[in-house]
Amino acid sequence: MTTTWRTVRCPDGRDLEVLVTGPEDGLPLLYHSGTPTAASPLPALTDAATERGLRTVCWSRPGYATSTARPSRTVAEVAADARAVLADLGGNRFVTLGWSGGGPHALACAALLPEHCAAVATLAGVAPHEATGLDWLAGMGAENVAEFTAARAGDPALTAYLEEQAATLARVTGGEVAAALGDLVPDVDKAALTGDFAEALAETFRRAVSTGVVGWHDDDLAFVRPWGFDLASITVPVSVWQGAQDRMAGRPPARILDDLLELAGMDVTTR
Repeated sequence: MTTTWRTVRCPDGRDLEVLVTGPEDGLPLLYHSGTPTAASPLPALTDAATERGLRTVCWSRPGYATSTARPSRTVAEVAADARAVLADLGGNRFVTLGWSGGGPHALACAALLPEHCAAVATLAGVAPHEATGLDWLAGMGAENVAEFTAARAGDPALTAYLEEQAATLARVTGGEVAAALGDLVPDVDKAALTGDFAEALAETFRRAVSTGVVGWHDDDLAFVRPWGFDLASITVPVSVWQGAQDRMAGRPPARILDDLLELAGMDVTTR
């Protein structure tokens, strides 16, 4: 398996830190990691993708690690970054996966790059903040309720909250990940947060805050504002994966996402 780090220069002059894993001739799997994370090896994903002939492509979103910040970015703007990364790789067609905070970004790529995207999946993905009839915070763990209450309040409340949390994540180890996530992880998740998987998550958390909290801050604000695209415009197959005990995105918000996609008439598979 080939793993390489690249720096991709976007048309507007920003740099993106990109990690590519898998066969050079494989169909790109654009993987959008959660919030807060930066590009980092994740064998649990890349091994399975490589076995299926996919080339996993993950980049640190603007403001994370060494990727240049893009102040006031919307979720939709990830599509332009995806185009820049694909052009650098010489690719065209892709599939995409978003985990947690990466979910909306994967959906944006499907909606805004329909001529290139073959399919999209979300794993514990965030639902639209403004969805009708949605108590967006319902079902989330205490830490996320506090975080997004601060995001709704805007600065300086959000920055102050994130800087306090980042002090823990900056030095977290694999053995400490479950405890660091606190109320966000039920017992079933704590049982899975061990060994190499826990170490991989700890590394991506550390990298996420290695240059500050700007990326995390901008992710949060993007989630509580309009995403900048219409879910109903997605024409490719959509697969939504959600744990019944999830406390990151919360089960009710994830259920709303399923419902919105189905009401839009999309080909949705729910797990």
